[in-house]
Amino acid sequence: MQSGLKQLICSLALISPLVLTSCARSQTENHQPGLSSVDMIRISQVPSLNWVSVADIAKELKGKPPMAVGFDVDDTVLFSSPGFYHGQQVFSPGGYSYLKNQKFWNDLNCHWDAFSMPKEIAKKLIAMHQKRGDDIYFITARTYSKCEITTQYLKKIFHIKHMNPVIFTGSKKGVLTKVPYIKAHDIKIYYGDSDSDILAARKAGAEGIRIIRAANSSYKPVPKNGDLGEQVVRDSQY
Repeated sequence: MQSGLKQLICSLALISPLVLTSCARSQTENHQPGLSSVDMIRISQVPSLNWVSVADIAKELKGKPPMAVGFDVDDTVLFSSPGFYHGQQVFSPGGYSYLKNQKFWNDLNCHWDAFSMPKEIAKKLIAMHQKRGDDIYFITARTYSKCEITTQYLKKIFHIKHMNPVIFTGSKKGVLTKVPYIKAHDIKIYYGDSDSDILAARKAGAEGIRIIRAANSSYKPVPKNGDLGEQVVRDSQY
């Protein structure tokens, strides 16, 4: 009743400046502080997970000599769903057969990566590792193309001083295709968003650290972060 009466009074605000001032003051006093999407996700982070920050990783590595570290590409350092979504609409609307189409991979690797957005967490992690003098490798399960702009794109947006060519391993059901490459480059830490990234790192003798896949990624289903007991980087969904 009181709420309805207040609304009625405020509807008459144009009649009296005094009423307008009173309503404005009332609305300010009852206003609750808002939350951004980042705030909401941060609040919801489950304490039981093995959370780690960029500062925590830097602290763990303090005093250790430079090493080789690896990063997955899609949903780890790049939000590349725009290219994947477009490719699906072009080659197999509503289905996933486009992922087996070499023409799609050629278009993505050679052209559409220009629409991929760098993740903020990747900027911070890469900057930290470059400051340490670590050698950085990008290993992706994307299908190889004879041409690709991914290497130069990553070099440019992340300001990488000593850029190694992106490694395209391709994917094969039931096979951790990244393992031999992680081993070959003696990578000690490998960052990735999928379970296969964590498992590949472990099988290769490296530590797998989870980067959170954005909820609106085209790559479904979204994995269960921390389900393998791995460290999960805070605020890494964007």
